[in-house]
Amino acid sequence: MRLSNKVLVVTGGNSGIGLAAAKLFVAEGAKVAVTGRNESTLRQAADALGPAAFALRADSNDYGATQRAFAQIAERFGKFEGVFVNAGAASVTPLGQTTPEAFEELVRSNFSSAFFTTQAALPHLRDGSSLVFNGSVLASLGMPGWSAYGGAKGAIRSMVRVLASELAPRRIRVNQVTPGGTKTPLWTPMAPTAQAQEILDARISAATPLGRMGEADDVARAVLFLVSDDSTHVTGTELVVDGGATQAPAGAPIFRSV
Repeated sequence: MRLSNKVLVVTGGNSGIGLAAAKLFVAEGAKVAVTGRNESTLRQAADALGPAAFALRADSNDYGATQRAFAQIAERFGKFEGVFVNAGAASVTPLGQTTPEAFEELVRSNFSSAFFTTQAALPHLRDGSSLVFNGSVLASLGMPGWSAYGGAKGAIRSMVRVLASELAPRRIRVNQVTPGGTKTPLWTPMAPTAQAQEILDARISAATPLGRMGEADDVARAVLFLVSDDSTHVTGTELVVDGGATQAPAGAPIFRSV
């Protein structure tokens, strides 16, 4: 197995891409700790992951709570071989309709928390370990209304490159996985009904060269590569999992003549 005896942490590991990654890590032999804010979904995640996992409540926006959570994980499992910095939140911030509080909360949830999560993890990381950040194609697509979220994810992309340089003396690899439109609970506020989800799926699929919306497992497998020994000479890079939407957009079904 590719992760035998490794200790990995997934923030926001109680649903969506984080939970899919945690399940894959366990299947590959790792001891996995997941954090999240929702007590109910954390319990469900713990049940799904089994005895090799440890689920504990910690809001990534509460830097003290994150430090305490990581100390608890290290006390239980030992030092970490990897952290998937996945926790975040998404919402639109249209120009002219957004309060300073809403903007700052979104940036804090997606950028500031990622930096301080990394800082909290640092004392518990083994030399040669792996940090993987969850980005977004919205840092590149220029989608109207997504300025705060896209800007925060663009900041993550820049930070990944700086941290890869900063942590190189300890051989800690720092990379990013960048999902496109992916079926996760993140979309629920924007598509709250089954019909709305079908419309969203059809719209994203039509704009994706490979013709479908992504699944959480698609992204989780990319994260697995980046935390495993298969990528021991990969750092400071971005692995895009979007079905070609950003790099080959003209191949999407909406642009095909036949």
